[in-house]
Amino acid sequence: MASEPRDATLPATMSAMLLTGHGDIDQLVYRDYVPVPRPGPGEVLVRVTATAKNNTDRKAREGLYPVKKGQVTSFAMGGEPTLTFPRIQGADIAGRVAAVGEGVDPARIGERGLLDFNLYADARRDINLTPDYYGHGADGGFAEYVAVPADQFHHVPNPALADAELAALGMCSYQTAYHMMTSARVSAGERILVSGASGGVGTALIQLCRIVGAIPYAVSQPEKADALKALGAEAVIDRGDLGSFVARVLEATGGAPIDAVMDLVGGEMTDLFIDTMIHDMKARTTYPRLSIAGASGGNISEILWTRIYLYQVQIFGVSHGTREEAEQLVEWIRSGELKPVLHAAFRLSELHAAERYFVSRGSNFLGKIVIVPDAQWDEHGAPFALATPQAERPS
Repeated sequence: MASEPRDATLPATMSAMLLTGHGDIDQLVYRDYVPVPRPGPGEVLVRVTATAKNNTDRKAREGLYPVKKGQVTSFAMGGEPTLTFPRIQGADIAGRVAAVGEGVDPARIGERGLLDFNLYADARRDINLTPDYYGHGADGGFAEYVAVPADQFHHVPNPALADAELAALGMCSYQTAYHMMTSARVSAGERILVSGASGGVGTALIQLCRIVGAIPYAVSQPEKADALKALGAEAVIDRGDLGSFVARVLEATGGAPIDAVMDLVGGEMTDLFIDTMIHDMKARTTYPRLSIAGASGGNISEILWTRIYLYQVQIFGVSHGTREEAEQLVEWIRSGELKPVLHAAFRLSELHAAERYFVSRGSNFLGKIVIVPDAQWDEHGAPFALATPQAERPS
């Protein structure tokens, strides 16, 4: 039985955005009188100050995680579906400990932290075979409070880092990016092609490549080149004009093959990504590696299997990472080696507007959007609000 929180001043209800079913943004319903969760044994209750928005929020809402053709569903890697309705989405949660459950030191109350978003199936630290996460299989951060495991809410005091910026460093993007790299055994000196480079996972990959000594080449729009180079990209290759794409990548590398591709796009680009790795096998010192964690360009890619096995292309499917990887990322955040790429903040009550903006984002978009509870807006959201009227109010 869950214990009562050790803070009698907590409210009984909170504001939250409830996902009421699969579909469009009309399935997201804002409510003011949702019960505040109580932390169970080994848990902390977090007063949410900011939660980063991820593409997985939209895809889960729209039922775009099929594992069989024709499905409209969310993933159920452990067997039975865990996304039930109503559900509070939001995985990358920053906030303060408001109360603790049984077995947790009360001294943690007031501590600021960042959530490792995974719902781990067991205690193993180096493998995660049935990935699920807060905001999908359990309620997440698009609310004023959330109860999470104490050992997964990592203390990040860093006074120079605002809460919205801390949420922008959330594990959904950074852990996915890091697991893409560890799966493909990315090492110092290697040339790494990063697709979808301007999004949350892409910007994380660029930074992480530099931390481990690899050389990232970003695939994005030309108008984002300066910002991506400032973040660490060696060069930015325009994703347009597919007929010349491979030649332009090789021009950027001085003719050397790409060692590994971090693919967030899929579709017709996948075959071209492989071409950047196999055009001169004699120049290689390692096997070509393709690490896949997204399909924004299409969920089906046509590839000749002979190209895969004759060129010995190693393919890695990636969704979530491990406890070990999460802890390493937190160390890099605390040390300041990882920098937030925060695009803008939206009020929780304006999540509809944030969803529309996210889908229709233009050439100025780089990094993460964060969602801030209305009660926390003045302190944690307003400094990062959009400077233009593009943040339309929800209808």
